Amino acid sequence: MVSVALAKPLDPCESPAPFSLLVPVYRGDSAHRVRRAIDSNTHEQTRPPAQVVIVRDGPVPQEITDELDRISAASAVPVVRVELEHNAGLTNALNTGLLWCSHDVVARADADDISYPDRFERQLPLIEAGADLVGASMHEIGDDETTPLALRQAPVGRSEIARVAKRRNPISHPSVVFRRSAVEAVGGYEHVPMAEDYWLWARMLHAGADVRNVSEPLVGYRVSAGSYERRGGPRVFLAEMALQWKLRRLGYVGFIQWATNVIVRGGYRFVPLKVRETAYRFMVGHRNS
Repeated sequence: MVSVALAKPLDPCESPAPFSLLVPVYRGDSAHRVRRAIDSNTHEQTRPPAQVVIVRDGPVPQEITDELDRISAASAVPVVRVELEHNAGLTNALNTGLLWCSHDVVARADADDISYPDRFERQLPLIEAGADLVGASMHEIGDDETTPLALRQAPVGRSEIARVAKRRNPISHPSVVFRRSAVEAVGGYEHVPMAEDYWLWARMLHAGADVRNVSEPLVGYRVSAGSYERRGGPRVFLAEMALQWKLRRLGYVGFIQWATNVIVRGGYRFVPLKVRETAYRFMVGHRNS
């Protein structure tokens, strides 16, 4: 079994810790949202990153390239652009991007989401106190960033995170800040279709990593009309079964929990769309009033 050496709290003389921001971009993103994502994670932050690493995962439309050029030229934070010739998927983009991060502490952000101004000010002290991975609750948002559609409430506390992790992903990927050394200790991101993040967190938890969540929403997560459609169907079902088999082989879940997950999470992939949306919202939070 791989184990993660528990991080020691930083010496007060060494804090605040500098950190890198890792953002993958691909052809399905929009130039406007890329700009908003970068702005919200850099100069709008009360505690901005010391470096931005943007991984272009394959060819992108010219308007995205032009926007990336403007960001690189105008950013007060040093920007490293890693341009991959072919689209190889999120796992490869993130592992490649981590190689270019100058700091052990890395914050993740997606190119169509936004971070609230105090996100890193809230999360970094937990990393500096010894945590290996810190996530947060998120708001679901549409085009109007000021009107959240729903709240994805993160489980808080080690015992609650560990309990939830046996049944579903306890950490929202677009909200995480982690120690790269802790991620690399368990092998980094591995290709698990639509679940590379959950599989990484499970391996980190299994290895004894200190994983935490901030209760308050710190990220606005974009949802589109097809968000819940993409959570269903035969392809997603097969991906779910592959993930559950990996969790079972790892020893992270026992037979009864594995069988329950196969029935519940597998069956979820075939229920009507409205039922799927309602069930997911019930599982991860509640609709805002």
